Amino acid sequence: MSLTFATEKQVAVAAVRRACLLTSSVFNKLVKNETLTKGDKSPVTVGDYSAQAVISTILQHAFPADPIVGEEDAADLRVDSGANLRDRIITLANEALTGELELGENSEWGIGPGQEKTAAELLDAIDRGNHSGGSTGRMWTIDPIDGTKGFLRGEQYAVCLSLIVNAQVQVGVIGCPNLPVNPEKPEFGQGCIFVAVRGHGAEQMSLSGAHPTPLRIPAFTSSTLSFLESVEAAHSSHSFNDQVSSLLGITHSPIRMDSQAKYGCLARGEGGAYLRMPTGVGYQEKIWDHAPGAILIEEAGGVVSDSRGDPLNFGLGRTLGENYGVVAAGKDVHRRVLDAVQKARAEAKSKA
Repeated sequence: MSLTFATEKQVAVAAVRRACLLTSSVFNKLVKNETLTKGDKSPVTVGDYSAQAVISTILQHAFPADPIVGEEDAADLRVDSGANLRDRIITLANEALTGELELGENSEWGIGPGQEKTAAELLDAIDRGNHSGGSTGRMWTIDPIDGTKGFLRGEQYAVCLSLIVNAQVQVGVIGCPNLPVNPEKPEFGQGCIFVAVRGHGAEQMSLSGAHPTPLRIPAFTSSTLSFLESVEAAHSSHSFNDQVSSLLGITHSPIRMDSQAKYGCLARGEGGAYLRMPTGVGYQEKIWDHAPGAILIEEAGGVVSDSRGDPLNFGLGRTLGENYGVVAAGKDVHRRVLDAVQKARAEAKSKA
């Protein structure tokens, strides 16, 4: 196998692109055009299952020996009460799989006209995401809709896929259907895919896979720095981030958005630092929530660590284990942000 992971990159971009088109279709059909009761997550459920079915099907055809660490399993879809949901998911997944072949796609990956799959095949594809992870061998991670609340609001969410080999992320792809291609030029429209291959850099391309542009995190100072952080305070402590901002002398307001779209924005020079500090005791981050973003930042010239300064460990299973928080930034500011995080944590402990 070539260390350029050229085929893996090609397959991953195709899988994420088709899943992005699918999730956009789900939003347009099931969120915009249906009256949802408060708290109704059914469109997310439909999108999650069908996107995972599509990505897993493509991976199964291209790399049949590779296990998958995915977020969903099909148990609820296999019972009689799940029939309506199952039918919707099968229809959407097949629509995404049977679309015309685009540049760089291959019918041997199970895609293109006439490639409909049976319900049993698609449910089995979803269930292939049950791998327990680990420190050896190849495995893929799938997060079919990262940022569910952002998805429901019509704001930022991401379709995320990564290849991990012997606990090291080698390929990462993040599809962001609602992210502006260029925030300073709205006429360029929205929808982009971020791609990174270890040792071969990071790039942004359109949702069609065209116009790849190399990414490099620029230098930041305290006067130009702002934090990228989650919209939901329940996901990451806003008050702690404010304390770190104060210690660093940051004057710009944080940029808040859901999902790994934050990693994409950081890689192309927005914000300057991504900070995610846990709000609950014992919370463990899932590997699919950070594997694609971590390699994207590293290949764009940045650093990703936990709040102790240790690298994220993707070889512990389905979670990052006991790591505490995520700090991602360009190389020029990562150490300063990390020092401020550690000082803020020490101050918080002394007051407890």
